[in-house]
Amino acid sequence: MCGIVGYIGHREAYPIIINGLRRLEYRGYDSAGIALYDGTNIQLSKTKGKVVDLEKRAATEISKKGSVGIGHTRWATHGIPNDVNSHPHYSNSGDLVIIHNGIIENYSSIKTELKNRGYTFKSDTDTEVLVNLIEEVKKKQDVKLGKAVQIALNQVVGAYAIAIFDKNKPDEIVVAKLGSPLAIGVGKDEFFVASDASPFIEFTNNAIYLEDEEMAIIRRGRDVKVRKIKGDKLVKPFIQELKLNIEQIEKGGYDHFMLKEIYEQPSVIKDTFRGRLLADKGIIKLGGLENHIPRFINADRIIIVACGTSWHAGLVAEYIFEDWARIPVEVEYASEFRYRNPVITEKDVVIAISQSGETADTLAAIKLAKEKGAFVYGICNVVGSTISRETHSGTYTHAGPEIGVASTKAFTTQITVLTMIALKLAHVKGTISKSDYMMHLRELDMIPTHVAEALKSNDKIEEIAEVFKNATNFLYLGRGYNFPVALEGALKLKEISYIHAEGYPAAEMKHGPIALIDEHMPVVVIAINSNHYGKVVSNIEEIKARSGKIIAVVTEGDTIVRELADYVMEVPKTPETLTPLVTTIPLQLLSYHIAVMLNKNVDQPRNLAKSVTVE
Repeated sequence: MCGIVGYIGHREAYPIIINGLRRLEYRGYDSAGIALYDGTNIQLSKTKGKVVDLEKRAATEISKKGSVGIGHTRWATHGIPNDVNSHPHYSNSGDLVIIHNGIIENYSSIKTELKNRGYTFKSDTDTEVLVNLIEEVKKKQDVKLGKAVQIALNQVVGAYAIAIFDKNKPDEIVVAKLGSPLAIGVGKDEFFVASDASPFIEFTNNAIYLEDEEMAIIRRGRDVKVRKIKGDKLVKPFIQELKLNIEQIEKGGYDHFMLKEIYEQPSVIKDTFRGRLLADKGIIKLGGLENHIPRFINADRIIIVACGTSWHAGLVAEYIFEDWARIPVEVEYASEFRYRNPVITEKDVVIAISQSGETADTLAAIKLAKEKGAFVYGICNVVGSTISRETHSGTYTHAGPEIGVASTKAFTTQITVLTMIALKLAHVKGTISKSDYMMHLRELDMIPTHVAEALKSNDKIEEIAEVFKNATNFLYLGRGYNFPVALEGALKLKEISYIHAEGYPAAEMKHGPIALIDEHMPVVVIAINSNHYGKVVSNIEEIKARSGKIIAVVTEGDTIVRELADYVMEVPKTPETLTPLVTTIPLQLLSYHIAVMLNKNVDQPRNLAKSVTVE
């Protein structure tokens, strides 16, 4: 969760940048750095460690003078955390200096080409590659810095937020964004740049939030110029007045990080397939997968290892992979996997899923799989995490920082990545027809819109929460693709409200749980239009006959279940294979509202941690 801070104006930049970096420490980082223009040269100081370590180092290395500067807190991705890999990074000439959040997925091929042109590299980072690509474009095409940034960013694949300046034109900072947040504070004859508004809130209440694939040229004494990176279209910047305190700004105006993250799902799902899914062209391209497709399609089986919510995403993937790609899949709790002497061979592919990329049990499972010769593929959200380094290859979700302990957007972005992998493999193997393949690409492309529609039921779900907030037990039922969603819905309620809840396959209700059902038992049933619809209706009849209270998740326009259920939560019509991405939304909201009504600590529930780094 790297942090960016920048300043250009009439004040001394150093204290503003250092204070801003402190404000961004919540994001997590392993090194910090600062670059200032003192009127003649760029002064740079950076170090492995914390902002306090940077302050100590800067006190002896630089004069701290200058009214233009950029600062960074880095979470290591390419290259270990050390002084050299820390940001900012110079270009080979020393004229350009850059800070960068995100990851450039095709940096290796760009680096090779730049080496062939005589460039040398001091660090192992993709960021040093990017700044030298920008320098090469600027030199070869004889363009200004802003144009060079635009041309270069059209050649890279990945996600980024960058700030860069040229010592030969020190009245200008160029910034750009795709997937990582970037805000521009607009003051009187001064501008601020940051990952969020907290570093500059005491200086200005006016901010511009860049949209994805936008860049801005920030010049002292001029208006900010914003344009599209692709297409070169000028965009009129919207200057937003900030009326929130720092803590609220970090939450984006929501009462809790969890609610914010629930509402971010349309955008983060889109970010996760941005540049990877080209529905109109029939293309799925995942950088970490492309060179390893034969390992997947020739595998005897795929073993998915994960914990908690990530395990539920793996269960969804089991249905998808077996249905589309016809590859046998086993889904294992990582915490059990290493202790039961599992049979693993060189013909197996192991997919490890983790939001944080630091889950100890999953890391242990990865180690065991590698020792047995399996190919290990990682799916995680945190760039540079241990799992991303320990696996043979992998794909990042682009969910952005997930601060709420109860995972929401990580779950849906994990399913998004797994769906793209399964579709890609099915297409290559020929186990899915071209028409079905194209249909699912188009429908997956529409999922952010469907999720946004599902979120519109929030007020209705809040009313349902009011009715059931004092229940002591819940039962969640689903079939097929939505059985894992029932498990996830029950987990969310347990995590944040401390109400006992269990998820079951709907047909298993008769094999025990039906004994619990009475007039006091709320039963949440996922009853969307699917191949199992008639069977689920029968399960609902059985619950109703025993006076259970039925809360049903239904497809818009449903009439049959609506007549049977006590309460319904609607979701848009979606192909059955993709329904988990929308049916999970009302269950997240239901859990959230019940927890809030019970005055629970939604973002930091008792006994839980965001990243489980011990067994």
